[in-house]
Amino acid sequence: MMLPQSSVLPSELSWQEMAEVVLRGGHIGEDDAVRILAADDRDVLGILDAAYRVRRHYFGNTVQLYYLKNAKSGLCPEDCSYCSQSRISQAPVEKYVMLNAERLLEGARQAAESRARSYCIVASGRGPTDREVDHVAAVVRQIKERYGLHICCCLGLLQPDQARRLREAGVDRVNHNLNTSEQFYDQICTTHSWQDRLDTLAVCRDAGLELCAGMIVGMGEADRDVARVALQLAELQVESIPVNFLNSIDGTPLQTLDHLNPRYCLKVLAMFRLTNPATELRIAGGREVNLRSMQAMGLYAANSLFVSDYLTTPGQKAEEDFAMIRDLGFEITAGDYDSARLLEMWNRPAAEGP
Repeated sequence: MMLPQSSVLPSELSWQEMAEVVLRGGHIGEDDAVRILAADDRDVLGILDAAYRVRRHYFGNTVQLYYLKNAKSGLCPEDCSYCSQSRISQAPVEKYVMLNAERLLEGARQAAESRARSYCIVASGRGPTDREVDHVAAVVRQIKERYGLHICCCLGLLQPDQARRLREAGVDRVNHNLNTSEQFYDQICTTHSWQDRLDTLAVCRDAGLELCAGMIVGMGEADRDVARVALQLAELQVESIPVNFLNSIDGTPLQTLDHLNPRYCLKVLAMFRLTNPATELRIAGGREVNLRSMQAMGLYAANSLFVSDYLTTPGQKAEEDFAMIRDLGFEITAGDYDSARLLEMWNRPAAEGP
């Protein structure tokens, strides 16, 4: 779905003027997205304030929590250079085949106890076998019956029939990240293409699944690559965007990369909010490592967090996340965001700019 043709912003608007145009149904272009990322650190609070105006308009002060389960670890034939589970990684991670129903159901119980709205079932590999899809589908039916959780699956490249079976089983959403821009993609992976990822998103959309797609920031890409991913996701009108910040893991080809700082991460989150104003925006992997003492400030742009651990790295304790949200004066919500309504609000004809 293409964006409305109203609205590439001129490059000299202030941060608040950007927010104003976005709130009126406009869109910021690539140059302005890059300008946010390249802004002086002294502008961080002003940029974040503009992003918060947009966040508050669509999501108030609510925060949704996601709980992630690594359902199949390691054993992956792909060569993604950031991943501790890839075939070229020397990182000492657990390796196991798809977890049985009992362990996946236990993860769902933990998700419910952690006040998560969504339970994410993630499996390493290029893509699932039909048998794995059937197994996940059977477990999802039980999870829905017992806990009523929103289910997001991340299983790799999917075929149309696989996506359809997941949808019929009650899977709400599929996560398949673009990870970086099309122009930079072959610098981080050669065993599949950026287009392969885009094709999987199309397959899932055709099956009636919601889309969760984001990126990993900090892999050596330029600001323009980050901006291009944000604008591509806006064009796709995905329902959820997880923004990961590289947590460079020993044993991976990117183990020496460690150049992100909290101020830049905040600018990234603000840029994603201003380019995708009505989309759920989640601070994902690398939050604790890269935002550090400024984690709470990220929620002035984002409206979602992972609670507990990530795939192969530990996260902050759930109690600390609860306290952080409470200290902000925000509230955890388990309710659904009406994604279609929010996108309709954003895509209404733009009013005159400021």
